Amino acid sequence: MKDWTLDELAVSFIENGFWPQEALIVVREKLYGKPSLVVVEGNRRLAALKLLKDATNGSIKDRKWLEIADGLKLSATLFKRIPYIEVDARSDVDAFLGFRHVTGIKEWKPAEKAEYIAKLVEDGSTYREVMRKIGSKTPTVRQNYISYRLLLQMEEVDELSTEEVEERFSVLFLSLRTEGVQKYLQIDMQAEPGQAQHPVPRSHLKQLANFALWLFGTSTKAPIVRDSRQVDQFGQVLLSKKAIEYLERTPRPSFEAAYQLAGGDEPEIVRMIEAAADNIEAALSRAHRYAKSKKLRVAAKRLGEDALQLLTIIPGLKAEVLDEDEG
Repeated sequence: MKDWTLDELAVSFIENGFWPQEALIVVREKLYGKPSLVVVEGNRRLAALKLLKDATNGSIKDRKWLEIADGLKLSATLFKRIPYIEVDARSDVDAFLGFRHVTGIKEWKPAEKAEYIAKLVEDGSTYREVMRKIGSKTPTVRQNYISYRLLLQMEEVDELSTEEVEERFSVLFLSLRTEGVQKYLQIDMQAEPGQAQHPVPRSHLKQLANFALWLFGTSTKAPIVRDSRQVDQFGQVLLSKKAIEYLERTPRPSFEAAYQLAGGDEPEIVRMIEAAADNIEAALSRAHRYAKSKKLRVAAKRLGEDALQLLTIIPGLKAEVLDEDEG
């Protein structure tokens, strides 16, 4: 039970009760020597309900569950009347369970989920109220709402395909987690619904157009962010003044070039040099055995030339190394 994400289900029970259409599926079997109803589908729902009951009774010490149960006025029947469907045998539901868990019930796309959340918010619900209704987390609800409102703002950008944005909505959603995107667009990710109607201020609509172009492209230009795995790096790019200037002035900018200008490849360069140093140290312990080897001489000459060039690139490093050698 502790390995499952059950708190979101519990919040849904608090707001909506146990929906009959999500009834448990049970079989009557012998358990510990006596006939019992055994749940074959819906164990997460049952586990969430049990933990919620323990939390309301004070018999659980987990802070998260105690906060969920704090001050609640629950339906008197929530823990006493649990909807279930009894089947004759486990084999009767094999096909249903296979479809539900292997093939999977079709879920809404990310943009559709965000639109639904936006509708609830704009019907008057707070982020917290929506969180309780849909069994999510408040920061996720807020981010979905702001992301959807940003999508509506982006519809005003010339040549941008909103269908493309909707298809890659998860990329937009993820990008808003990054400090670089928030600063470049001047988006307040803590804004309440009234302040989040237009996430990007009018003074930054040009930046919004640039952002949309870089992230989603147009019918004639490909986006520079081609993969959701680049989203965090894109945020780092937008923290660099040099990288932003490059992106804004270049008709067809390269993500790799912008990332380098932002210093994004520094950790990789350091890793490569550290790996080379590790290999050299390992080779030094045995290289003396092959001091007359022509192949070793050629390889060592190449290494020396490259190392000398590296020493001259970094200001003052060559003199520092030579002083250490003399010492």
